[in-house]
Order: sequence, then C-alpha cells, then structure tokens
Amino acid sequence: MTIATTTLRTAVFPRSTVLTSAGFVIAGVAFLSLLAQIAIPVPGSPVPVTGQTLGVLLLATSYGATLGTTTFFTYLLVGALGAPVFANSGSGIERIVGATGGYLVGMLLTSALLGYLGGRKWDQKFKTALPAMLMGSALTFGFGLFWLHEYTGKDWAWTISAGFTPFVIGEILKIAIAGTSLPLIWQFVQRKIS
Repeated sequence: MTIATTTLRTAVFPRSTVLTSAGFVIAGVAFLSLLAQIAIPVPGSPVPVTGQTLGVLLLATSYGATLGTTTFFTYLLVGALGAPVFANSGSGIERIVGATGGYLVGMLLTSALLGYLGGRKWDQKFKTALPAMLMGSALTFGFGLFWLHEYTGKDWAWTISAGFTPFVIGEILKIAIAGTSLPLIWQFVQRKIS
C-alpha cells in the first residue's frame, strides 16, 4: 500500500486490526457526537446549525469509504438506541425519521462518497479537496431539503429558508476548513514518511 493510493488514516496507521478499526469507529462516533453538541437553533426551523457536518467532511475523507461509512452508521445506530449523540444531546429513532432525518441520511451517503474520493487522493490537493467537500455538502443538503419538504409538507420557499439559507455561511466555512486542512496535513504526513 502506498501513500498515493491510501487514506490519511492508513498512511499514518498502516497496520490495521479489528481492534484498531473499532478504536477508530469509537473515536469517530465520539468526535461526531461532540461536534453535534455545537448546536445553534435557527428560529422557525427544526434544523439547528451544528458542527456535525464538519466532522463528516473530515472523518469520511480521512477514514476512507468503508471505515467512514461504518463510523457514521454506528453513530446513527447508537443515537437511535438512546445514546445522547445527536444535536442538543438528542437521541432516539425519531431523530432519524423526523424532520432532520434527511440530513442524517445525507451525511451517511456523504461519508461513502467522500471516503471513496479520499481513497483516490482527492483530499491531497486543494484543487480537488474543495470540490470534493462541496459535493459532500451538496449531497447532505440535497437529501436534507427533500426530506424536510416531504416531512413538513411546507412549500419549497419555506423549506429553502428553513433548511438551507441559514446554513450557507457556516457550510462555506466548514468546506474551507476541511478542504484546506486535509491537503496541509497530507503535505506534513508525506514529508514525515519520505
């Protein structure tokens, strides 16, 4: 396995066991849970602004498709089973099937997409990392908006103003953080391994 064909996780930790992978999943779930607690309510919207999407952008790309998707699926599972991992220490299946469920499903799919792209070195250069993060955010918000629209039965104008517009500036910042930090980390890692 070479650095050019691996994820950031496997470049830094080349030997992986079931125990190592389980440790990464547990650490990833804790990281996502922590970022989900950074939650700012949006007046008139059931969807808060959270740090959770930043966690997905970073973890999925760093972990790769399999481990990233497994981590986010585990996050959803422990939340559905009652662990207070969702925004505002929320839990329960109603969070996944409720108004915000589409964003969670979108983040699961984003984990697979960004993990796949990360495994193909998209996270190693600024010119590909930023578009990858943009695609991931678009996938999350695409599912989130469609689900919110269907769940609430409100018109598209309300859906966009409640489920997208308040998040634009925050998402631009998250994309900028993830899309610039990962190539910088890769430069450091490649220097250390060379």
